[in-house]
Amino acid sequence: MPKTSIIPAGSGTPLAPFVPGTRADNIVYVSGTLPFDEDNNVVHVGDAAAQTRHVLELIQRVIETAGGTMEDITFNSIFLRDWDDYAAINAVYADVFPGDKPARYCIQCGLVKPDALIEIASIAHIPH
Repeated sequence: MPKTSIIPAGSGTPLAPFVPGTRADNIVYVSGTLPFDEDNNVVHVGDAAAQTRHVLELIQRVIETAGGTMEDITFNSIFLRDWDDYAAINAVYADVFPGDKPARYCIQCGLVKPDALIEIASIAHIPH
């Protein structure tokens, strides 16, 4: 099965060997997305809600570059640094996914940079 790398315009160079997204048939896999700017600096330090919105906007760019919308996302893996940020993250998440929500899981863990409060990876099914 052929696969296509999805790299939105303006994407920075990743910290590790990966691409922002990969499309295989009608499925798009979005790599773990952190609250980074184009130079891999953490944005909105200390603000879990703003970091969550930034991460979801980056994910949206990948999905739209692949020809889809946020409504095509079927699953999210959410990694947060501190459970104290759970309510703020969920408030933004509910705003971005107002209708039928994707399936998801959420775990607490350390992230690649200490100021990053959240990371999200997504799977979307985009119609041909």
